[in-house]
Amino acid sequence: MRVLHLSDVHIGVENYGRPATEADLAALPPHFAPGADRSAFVGMPTRLLDFLTALDEAVDYALREGVDLVLFSGDAYKSRDPSQTHQREFARRIARLADAGVVVFLTPGNHDLPHVASRAGALDIFPTLRVENVVLGSTLATYRVATRSGEAQVVALPWIRIGGFMAKEETRGLTLEQIKEAVEARITEHLAEEVAQLDPALPAFLCAHVNVAGATTASERSMMLGNDHVLGLGTVAIPAFDYVALGNIHKHQVLSQNPPVAYAGSIERIDFSEEHEDKGFCVIDVDASKPRGERVTDFRFVPVAARAMLTIDVPARSGEDPTDATLEAIAKHAGSGPSTGSGQALEGAIVRVRVSMDAEQEPAFREAAVRQALAPAHYVVGIERNVRRASRTRLGTDEAEKLGPLDALRRYLASKNTPADREQLLVERAEQLLREEIEGAE
Repeated sequence: MRVLHLSDVHIGVENYGRPATEADLAALPPHFAPGADRSAFVGMPTRLLDFLTALDEAVDYALREGVDLVLFSGDAYKSRDPSQTHQREFARRIARLADAGVVVFLTPGNHDLPHVASRAGALDIFPTLRVENVVLGSTLATYRVATRSGEAQVVALPWIRIGGFMAKEETRGLTLEQIKEAVEARITEHLAEEVAQLDPALPAFLCAHVNVAGATTASERSMMLGNDHVLGLGTVAIPAFDYVALGNIHKHQVLSQNPPVAYAGSIERIDFSEEHEDKGFCVIDVDASKPRGERVTDFRFVPVAARAMLTIDVPARSGEDPTDATLEAIAKHAGSGPSTGSGQALEGAIVRVRVSMDAEQEPAFREAAVRQALAPAHYVVGIERNVRRASRTRLGTDEAEKLGPLDALRRYLASKNTPADREQLLVERAEQLLREEIEGAE
């Protein structure tokens, strides 16, 4: 049995893009939306096409390499209310798999759930239409799926709403940390109950959209509220599972080997915090005839041709022409491939330039000449001038994105020399607002 683990497609992310032209569509690989009229995509954001192209690459692999089961561990869309176009394009790719006899198991992520619990989720359309070979794991439960290579068990652990595990009366008077701990304890308990009922004679998988302690996060910190529950690795790395497919964290990583516990990571780069990360999906070969604990015969990460992101840092020396220094740095990335002497190539990449210079050098900086040199790039995010003047303490962009809202508030208040009693009051009020936001989404 061959299994493909895919996650965090986030269709709808459109940052760092522009309206697609006919030339853009002509340059897309052959596996993009086979059978579709490409002219219909003219004017759509190029970043949408990037994410769809990466997903098509995974679908093509599944069809070409005889995949029996696709485990999708959440976040099909960026928005909880995706547009009809986004829904159509995701469904187009799921249909290609299902029509070919590949079973697709969908586990909802936090971006697939509506703001109000009583509303339908973005993935609910598949069971509603009774799409053959598509199974939605919308609740924490065990699902038996019949693949071409035999039957398997999949325990779904979708993104958990606090209101689904705890009534408002139970949370009243508790701090955010106490609520999180209570939810984590209940998830652990319910998961153990499902594991106890698994048939040891059949392959078993956990497909979960959850944060696991010890995993390395990146841009997704800026896409979360900052108070998400976190499970211990021991809660999911259970020997009863042959493989644990995780979603929600965008960096591909393997947390355990026995059983294999892995985040597939996002299929495309979301922002510059993922600049140096490989993007792709996982493939697992399972021999169902072997005993539990010995069934995985191969596990590998398959990268996709994700859109490159490139940061060009230029430390202009005192007395040096900052424009010449910048043009020299850009020239190191010229060419059509990464073998141009300085790593990632400029052509087709999403690029940002950061130039450090003295205040006396700034008048000599010719931005028009720099932009002309960046013409081969797909998109220029910006040309940032870091002028060395009187020192001022600021958080770096990457560090700021990793802070939770309460930590960021504390840092801000400390920078303003806020009195301790005033700081405590403001933090308490902010925590109350966050609680109201969480409860309002139930």
